[in-house]
Formats: sequence, C-alpha cells, structure tokens
Amino acid sequence: MRPVVDNEMLEAAVRALQNEKLVLGESVFKFEEEFARFCGTRFAISTGSGTTALQIALQSLGIGYGDEVLTTPFSFFATSNAVIHAEATPTFADVEDGEFNLDPGKVEPRMTPRTRAIIPVHLYGTPAKMAPLEEIAEERGIPLIEDACQAHGAEYQEKRVGSIGEAGCFSFYTSKNMTVCGDGGMITTNNEELAEAARSFRDCGRSTKYTMARIGYTSRLNTVNAAIGRVQLKRLPEWNRKRQAIANLYRKELEGLEGIILPPATRSGETSVYHLFVIRSPLRDRLMGRLEANGVEAGIHYPTPIHLQGPYRNKFGYKEGDFPVSEKLAQEVLSLPLYTELIEEEALDVVRIVRDTAHMEAKGS
Repeated sequence: MRPVVDNEMLEAAVRALQNEKLVLGESVFKFEEEFARFCGTRFAISTGSGTTALQIALQSLGIGYGDEVLTTPFSFFATSNAVIHAEATPTFADVEDGEFNLDPGKVEPRMTPRTRAIIPVHLYGTPAKMAPLEEIAEERGIPLIEDACQAHGAEYQEKRVGSIGEAGCFSFYTSKNMTVCGDGGMITTNNEELAEAARSFRDCGRSTKYTMARIGYTSRLNTVNAAIGRVQLKRLPEWNRKRQAIANLYRKELEGLEGIILPPATRSGETSVYHLFVIRSPLRDRLMGRLEANGVEAGIHYPTPIHLQGPYRNKFGYKEGDFPVSEKLAQEVLSLPLYTELIEEEALDVVRIVRDTAHMEAKGS
C-alpha cells in the first residue's frame, strides 16, 4: 500500500483546521452526505474506525449480551472483535472453496436460535454472495450487516456494497482504497432509527448536549480527517479503475502458471475494487522470499484465521480443523503489490519474479 496525500488534500485539511470545529465540524456532515450518495443509501454516519462502525451498527440494532452474530473466520480479526465489543458472541461458518468469502451453503448449519445477525465480509474488495445470504436472513428475520471495510465502490448485482444489507460498515484506515489520513469509519443505512441511534452511540450516547439516551462512546471523526476524506472520495472511482487495470494485467500475465491459483474472476453484475490482489500457492513462502530478495514487498492477508487466534482458542475452544478451507487459505494466500500509483513496468517486474520462481520450482531447482 502507498496512500496518496497531495496538495488538494493538504489545503482541505488546513481550511478545516482554520475555519471549522475540530470535531464534528461542517466537513464531517458533508462527507457523510457525499458518502451516502456514493453508496446509494439515505444515511451515512461517520465513526472513529471501521471496527467501531461494526460495533455501533450492531448495538444500534439492539444486538448485545446473549446474542450470537455469525461471520467468517477468514478476515481481519477486527470483524469478530467488534461483535465481542458489542457484548455479543461471534460464531463462524467457513468460506467457499476456491473463493475467499463466506459460503452461503455453510451458514444455516452454523446458526442457532440465538443468532441475531450475519456479517458477510467483502474480502479483498470482492463482493460476497449477498443474494443467498439475504434469503437466509429474511427467512430468519435477522439483519445482514455488510463488512465493506475493504470494498469502497465494489458492486453486487449493480448495487454498491453498503447499500444491500441493513447496514454497511467501512474503514478509512491508511491501507484502504481511500483513506482519511488516519483512523476513521462509516456506517451506511436506509434505516432512520438505526442512523439516529448510531449518531448517539458515536457521540457519548447523547440525546442533547448534556443528556444521555444510551451508554455511548467517543468515536467521532475528526473534522480535518473528514476534509481529506471528501477529496479522496472524489478520486475513488478513478483510483479503483487503476487498481482494476493492474489486477487485469496480473491476471493476464499469470494465467495458467503452474503452482499459482489466481483470485476468482468477478461474476456478471459484480465489480471488485481489488483492495488486494491475492494469489494462492503452495509455494507461498518461497515466492514471498524471492519477491522480497528483489526489493518487492508482498503481504499475507491473513496468516492465521480468526478462530485460531490465541484469545479465540482460549475463550471459545476453537482448534485446528474446525474451518478447514479458511485454514488452508491461511497457508497459501499471498498479496501482490497493488496501489494507485503502481505503474505497469513495476507490475511486470512482479510478474517476472513470480513466473521465474514458479518455473524454477516446477523444474525442481
């Protein structure tokens, strides 16, 4: 990742610092309006992070102690940590074999009478299969909350993610497709009651300046961050197109290479924004070593599934073998460089190293 900070963003930040309230200033509310319009929802409520966006969305829907929330074990652990912060219990269903997102066919067997919500994750910027998940949620009478923290601008059946479930949750951390040059998050929804509750939760639980409606948090977005976010949001569609172009180059150049499994192609009516371009390979560690030896930084997202993290083993008793697809992915995934300012020549250098390594391994050298 390499976040973009240019003169227009710096000027917007200085204007906000000089002319607005430092917290919940005018730029915050304009950013919320613009982000809601971008996603196609009635409301957007900014928060201090994507994690608190998920937590506050859950609590705004009345989900808490004694409730279960089903999600994927193959994500960054903030997804399920937010459930615990909301005082509910995270449960898991495995991901699809050959894909990275929650497998709808594995969801219902993992649900119980206490399951009060489902959180699909649009991992790596690629939409989860929302239609069958919507059917399951509707039959159960429970909400879908989209973890869209890696998927700003992605589309499913020609709707922007964040506008499909009862709520969508986004992160503006510095590695995302767009950022606010610091921590920040956003909840999108068409549910007015949820929006009102979320605004209160993020601002100490206030109903007026000195009265409380609920036990809330201090999770407000700073005005200067919102001012930067407004500029980045204008750039996001073009930035996503650049990411898609690099992803297409990787796909074309690495197609059919022995020992390399490319990320699944998007289906008709879907658009991935390629927050990450993630290949799979039993040669993962050797590939990563060769890339780094040539001055190319690669990443592993994620080397340990959530259920095998120490606190989850200790608290919930999870063990190896509980979610085998996620565990296999954790041993094979490798994120190739992909950011807005990556040029074709650099991407082709990455391709060359990957191809050379794969060919050497195929020859047994």
